[in-house]
Amino acid sequence: MEWNTYERFPPLVLMLGGREKYRVLRTLRDAAEVLITDWPSEDGEEYVVAVKACVDAISGHIDVGELQDAIRRAAAEAGIAILTVVH
Repeated sequence: MEWNTYERFPPLVLMLGGREKYRVLRTLRDAAEVLITDWPSEDGEEYVVAVKACVDAISGHIDVGELQDAIRRAAAEAGIAILTVVH
């Protein structure tokens, strides 16, 4: 899987608050950036699972659907609302 691939990565919108009220995740790079730089808490179990899933998706060991599921669980754990974009 390529780092900036748009195919097969249905966008997710995370409602984070702060300077940027929301972030749209369209690529693996977007997911990595939000998990590393914008996530409000780094001590949740689901957050750690999502970071590992992101590394695994970048390495091609899991598909982006599994990564998105991990991000959804981490967001629920952190109290972050998610909007799923429908094309």
